[in-house]
This record gives sequence, structure tokens and C-alpha cells, in this order.
Amino acid sequence: MNTEADKFNQVCRDLESGRLRVAEKVDGKWIVNSWVKEVILSGFRLGRLKDMSCGEFAFFDKDTVPLRKFSEGDGVRIVPGGSSVRTGAYLAPSVIMMPPSYVNIGAYVDEGTMIDSHALVGSCAQVGKHVHLSAASQLGGVLEPVGALPVIIEDNVFIGGNCGIYEGTIVKENAVIGTGVVINSSTAIFDAVSGEYIKANADGQIVVPAGAVVVAGSRPVAKGPGADNGIHLYCPVIVKYRDAKTSASVTLEDLLR
Repeated sequence: MNTEADKFNQVCRDLESGRLRVAEKVDGKWIVNSWVKEVILSGFRLGRLKDMSCGEFAFFDKDTVPLRKFSEGDGVRIVPGGSSVRTGAYLAPSVIMMPPSYVNIGAYVDEGTMIDSHALVGSCAQVGKHVHLSAASQLGGVLEPVGALPVIIEDNVFIGGNCGIYEGTIVKENAVIGTGVVINSSTAIFDAVSGEYIKANADGQIVVPAGAVVVAGSRPVAKGPGADNGIHLYCPVIVKYRDAKTSASVTLEDLLR
């Protein structure tokens, strides 16, 4: 590459084609390609503020990170109504975006995934095949620190409306995240099946087990004035593991394809 800008532009093209990913699964373990994050950050540093307004809508952003353009040949269904995809994001053929929704730079969204209205796929988030990201749900972006894993959603996961998955959380395949559940690195999950708490691992990540069905719950404060007054804290709860009945209840998106 001749310049830092050339390298950034090439990396964005490779990300958009799916040839390159910010994070990938190697021998069953997710690893982050830190150098890709470094290049993405360099693009923001190099960019200058530019008027990117379109018609009556005013937009001002760094000139190095415009919106990504698609063609019919990409096979991505972006329904009219205000959705946006930033440069450097990959959307596989058969992905559906309902309006308005947003996919940020460095994100990877695999085939058959539905991104519903008001949903966010944050910077560098990795989303597997046949995932349903329901309305108003958010996958947090993780650009810094460069060595940190982004939010990762594996294949066949269902994420209910108004959920928030943040801080490098990994949701393993076939899990179901119920409406309104929020998960981050400081939110221990109670597994009502095993009777144990799932806490952040050595890398600071919460890992939701494969097939887990997680709903919003609470736990009582153990001591002090909070306990004396019957105060509860928010706590996601695994109520069961996915079965045929659960799978049947989360296939509504098939009717929209």
C-alpha cells in the first residue's frame, strides 16, 4: 500500500466482500484480528468532516467513512424507510434490513439474518447465519481497545425486542434472548437449570451457552439497607434450554422473507 489511506480503503473493501473479518472462529475459539481494528481507527483519524447530505436530510461525517452502496446483485434486501450501512460492513446475500436500522463499520452479518426496525449492529459486531435481531435491539460496538473481542452472535440465535447485548458478550448458537434482556460484562446470568451464576470469563466476557433461553429477571440484594427494604437487582435468568416448542415460537421471520 502506498499510503495509510490506501490501506484503510483496501481493508474496507475486503471487509465488505467478506474476505476479511474483525473476528473469526479458529479451532472453536473466537479470536480478534487487532490489526483490522487499528486500520479502521486510522480511517477516522485521517478523515475530515464532510457534508454528506442527501436531499432534505442533512448528514455530516468523516469523508473516509461514507455510507456503503449496494447493488441488486448483492442480494441484500434493504426495505425503504431510513436504514443505513456504513462502509466496511459485510452483509451476506439474503440478509434483510427493516427500516429504520443501522449497521456500523467492521460489522459482519451472515446469510439469512433479519435486522428488524430500530435495531443496531454496532461497529465490528459479528452476527451469524439465520439470526433474528428483533425491533429496537442493540448489539454494542467495540472498536477500542483493539484487542477486545466485539459482540458475537452465533448461528440461529433469536434476540427479542428491546434487548441490549454489549461489551464483547458472546451468544452461542441456538440461544434465545427474551424481550428486554440486557447483557454486559458486569451482568451475571443465573442459570435456573444448573442453579449456578454465569459470570464474566478471564477475558471479561459473558458467554451465553448454546441453546439457552434467557429472560429478564431479578435477584434480591443480599445485605444492608437494600436487603432490609426488599430491593432487587436486575438479573438475566436462563429458564430452560431450547427445545422443539421454543424453536417453533421463534420462526415468525420466515413469513417475512
